Amino acid sequence: MSGAGAPTPNTPIDGSGLRVVVIAGNWHETISNGLIAGAQRVLDEAGAAHTLVRVPGSFELAVAAQAAFAGGADAVVALGVIIRGGTPHFEYVSSATTDGLSRVALDAGKPVGFGVLTLDDERQGLDRAGLAGSKEDKGAEAADAALRTALIVRALRG
Repeated sequence: MSGAGAPTPNTPIDGSGLRVVVIAGNWHETISNGLIAGAQRVLDEAGAAHTLVRVPGSFELAVAAQAAFAGGADAVVALGVIIRGGTPHFEYVSSATTDGLSRVALDAGKPVGFGVLTLDDERQGLDRAGLAGSKEDKGAEAADAALRTALIVRALRG
């Protein structure tokens, strides 16, 4: 399971004053909705202001994240589901999505919580979506990472 060795956050997050945009692809609705619910739960618990934006698919996450930062967001939580098929399309979309989100984060100097699942099959997504019976909650993990990193960036910039 991909979660082996993951840190266990033991300190609560005070996200008050942070503006976070959750951006989620529309593909694989059940999994996507689980990821969104986990992210929103973490953001609510931290007291961060947040909005949800839906985009057609994972490829579109980067340009929407760029727009969110241009609009004043302190952090973005990017959520998507890419499931391997019988063509190289999976590799192209996975790579472009990852590279695009990395570039947007570095260009903005602000964090993007990476909650894009790259999967061999739907079952793997259901196991990671934070749904009843899931083994992991990658939406919550992505939101947690975005918040903690936004606070670190804020402190470093003083």
